[in-house]
Amino acid sequence: MQARPLTTIVFDIGNVLIEWNPRNLYAKLFADPARMEWFLANVCNNSWNLEQDRGRPFAEAIIERIQRFPEWETEIRAYDTRWDEMVSGEIEGSVAALRALQHGGWPIYAITNFSREKYVDACRRFAFLNEFRGTIVSAQERMLKPSPEIFELFLSRYGLSAGECLFVDDSAANVAAAANLGFHAHHFGGAEGLHRELVRRGLLPGLPDPPLPG
Repeated sequence: MQARPLTTIVFDIGNVLIEWNPRNLYAKLFADPARMEWFLANVCNNSWNLEQDRGRPFAEAIIERIQRFPEWETEIRAYDTRWDEMVSGEIEGSVAALRALQHGGWPIYAITNFSREKYVDACRRFAFLNEFRGTIVSAQERMLKPSPEIFELFLSRYGLSAGECLFVDDSAANVAAAANLGFHAHHFGGAEGLHRELVRRGLLPGLPDPPLPG
């Protein structure tokens, strides 16, 4: 059976379109980098943060951490009250590619692991996040990438088939999960590589050939 042509691009958001790193904040709070890394590995760590992406409210999460690590209360509360400082800004080359795809008329969607509250904050700060044709936010659905269910929900909700979608994500596990379901998939490693991939697939025009000498 002939493969369906690509019609749709599906973006991850964090560290594909906007740069998020807790160290952007905590480097301001810790004079000792080793102490900062211990805190991020043991107190406000990835597995704890992922529960907010799964739908746990930040207020509940902060209380749970303070009860467990009361000596770190100030630093724990900063994860919520100063979350915006973890996001250094948009990834300009990726957003430029997004704009070029929109200009070319390609339908653009997003599937993101994101806290409900912080996604609202991010949409206020970055207007382009409000311009997708549709967005699946993990906390709103209470399911996470790389679970197949979140990709299947996306396809069902927007009436799409995996084979017509290119999925872009910085997580190898998420890319593999999408590919296993039949998505075309690109493991994001930087805006230049993304642009090359979009050109290779015929979704963006390439740069013109340099003029011949003489």
